[in-house]
Amino acid sequence: MTISGRLRTFIIIGLLPALLIYAVFVLIPIFWSAYYGFFSWKGIGASTFIGFDNYAEALRDPIFWRALKNNLIIVVASIGGQLPIALVLSLILRKSTLFQRFVRSAVFMPMVVASVVIGMIWGYIYHPQIGILNFILDTFGLESWIRDWLGDPGINMYSVSVPVIWANIGPYLILFISAIQNISSEIEDAAKIDGAVGGKWLYLIVIPMIWDTIKVAIVLCISGSLKAFDLIFVMTGGGPAQSTELLATYMYNNTFEVFRYGYGSAVSTLIIVISMILVLGSQLLMRRK
Repeated sequence: MTISGRLRTFIIIGLLPALLIYAVFVLIPIFWSAYYGFFSWKGIGASTFIGFDNYAEALRDPIFWRALKNNLIIVVASIGGQLPIALVLSLILRKSTLFQRFVRSAVFMPMVVASVVIGMIWGYIYHPQIGILNFILDTFGLESWIRDWLGDPGINMYSVSVPVIWANIGPYLILFISAIQNISSEIEDAAKIDGAVGGKWLYLIVIPMIWDTIKVAIVLCISGSLKAFDLIFVMTGGGPAQSTELLATYMYNNTFEVFRYGYGSAVSTLIIVISMILVLGSQLLMRRK
């Protein structure tokens, strides 16, 4: 066997345990969930095969489409909020001074805090009576801006988008810093000589050279946004009147509140399909020669 053949065999053997674990805990449950989506099942007892009825019911349900619309708001807010903020911060904090390391840790800190705690904190911030946000607005004489931030269906999805953005900037910051640090210093020096500084440096040098990293970040952003559950569930529970319902909370309520496990499995499969469509669409839009 050649050296390249032995190396390939070694890589396959090394990856095999991780692939087996991934298959057992991710791939098999996905197919198992899709399978149960064709049944009427309450979680216990016998199941009844009903074909595509669960999927058809979900697609006919206006609450499902409202949840999808709300999820798309989270997706757009995440891509338009998390990634630009993380990219700008990565340019500012890419050096390794003590202060910059401290700020990096502070930005990343929400990732190590339980989502339930973050949801409770922001729930108190938005509270209409004792919330600090309305208190600050009242202090500065902006009484007309005071709102029931989580109870008003006209603004509550935008309100819950803020903590979602705030809590998830950290990973993209680290991702972008790593990518920018891989840009050769010779390229940066040459760009400065040619006048590519400030916005030109970002647009003409940084973004093209980390484009593949940005594409990966968008994939992670889309998949993470479609799985959004804990923050919204803690702050609003999907209410009031399903105005902040997401696909994940819609699936949870139908599965564990009314014990429609077959229907919940169908919804979870639809979430995967929608995620794949959005990810594929984003990659097609970001293709470049």
